[in-house]
Amino acid sequence: MTETSRSAPLATPASASDTAAAPAGAAAGGRLALLDVLRGAAILGTLMTNVWIFTGPGSEWGVLQSGGTGPAGFGSLPGAAESVFRLLADGKFLSMLTILFGVGLAIQYDSAARRGQPWPGSYRWRALFLFAEGTLHFVLVFAWDVLMGYAVTALVVAHLLTRSERTRRRVMWWAAGLHLTLMGLLTAALAAAPDDGTGEGTTGGVSQRVVDLYAEGGYLEQVSFRLENMIALRLEPVLSFGLLVFLFLLGVRLLRAGAFGSDDTGRRIRTRMLAWGLGLGIPLTALTAVGGEAFFLMSRYCAAPLVAIGYIGLIGALMDRVRRPGLLTVGLTNVGRTALSGYVLQNVLCVVASYGIGLGLATRLGDTAHPWWVMGLWAAVCLVLMAGSTLWLRRFSTGPLESVQKWALRR
Repeated sequence: MTETSRSAPLATPASASDTAAAPAGAAAGGRLALLDVLRGAAILGTLMTNVWIFTGPGSEWGVLQSGGTGPAGFGSLPGAAESVFRLLADGKFLSMLTILFGVGLAIQYDSAARRGQPWPGSYRWRALFLFAEGTLHFVLVFAWDVLMGYAVTALVVAHLLTRSERTRRRVMWWAAGLHLTLMGLLTAALAAAPDDGTGEGTTGGVSQRVVDLYAEGGYLEQVSFRLENMIALRLEPVLSFGLLVFLFLLGVRLLRAGAFGSDDTGRRIRTRMLAWGLGLGIPLTALTAVGGEAFFLMSRYCAAPLVAIGYIGLIGALMDRVRRPGLLTVGLTNVGRTALSGYVLQNVLCVVASYGIGLGLATRLGDTAHPWWVMGLWAAVCLVLMAGSTLWLRRFSTGPLESVQKWALRR
């Protein structure tokens, strides 16, 4: 197993001995392989949601005005296909990625403890560098960046790792409680809000000016628009901060409980995650879908994390039955090993494919091939990432952005 397979998701790779202080079963090769596969699935899964943002009217801003990541309805075959596609992904893989980031943070803490190094120590620089990367990604590529929020949460959780287990458990459940309360209040406000019926814009209330910006505007105009509307476009990590803290700490607990081990303990925990996660998450997701747009927050930020837990258990159960890695397993593993590069690249590819500054497919295809071409774009980008990461890792030990990060932190 190479050094990069022990890296934290979207973070600086840990060293070859990072798992030495982990709990029973943590040093098993199967656990490390599973983490890479999970990370790769999470990266490609987040694109299942984001691809609708890139291809929708008004793109990044349009999703705020139209709620464009919600289900399209089941009145027709295209609508049903789009709804199922969205419901399978929306918020689920983002929550999985967040849990895995907490896992990676715990691995790096255990490594520092084993070596007798101060904590958080140099990890602060890693988090600050990640925040800088996220800021550039937000400004230059994609407004719904997750790196900035992860960096801030990582700094908070890094300090919590130096406290007692009892303290972490209290913070974890207080964060979950406050998050659920906030989501409940916001959902109640959305449900009670009257429909003004303004109908401004072309699709679902998206203003024509914003639609034209992404369909015909220049790149610098789009960058300027993101900067002008930074506060609104950065609300998600603020509103979901409690959830981020909870999922980070959940990742720490799962790692230390041996949930990713290849032994009986790991398999038993993953079986419980599968049963409880999907058993509770799927019915809640269905209920929020029936409730309509007013329950979007409950679906994405309350039901989705439960489904993410189930997804981890499901992927783990499937991996337990894999005797010889196939193309899909190898592809997911390599995307997981180059997670930061893959995350940024998939967004760059969607910008080039969808916006007017590139191929302009969102305008050219529009409703004529919707939603099939959007799903095809997702599949094509996934293939590019899996093939590209596989070829890259044949010559290099880490992804391109991971290498830049390591070089910068060494200096």
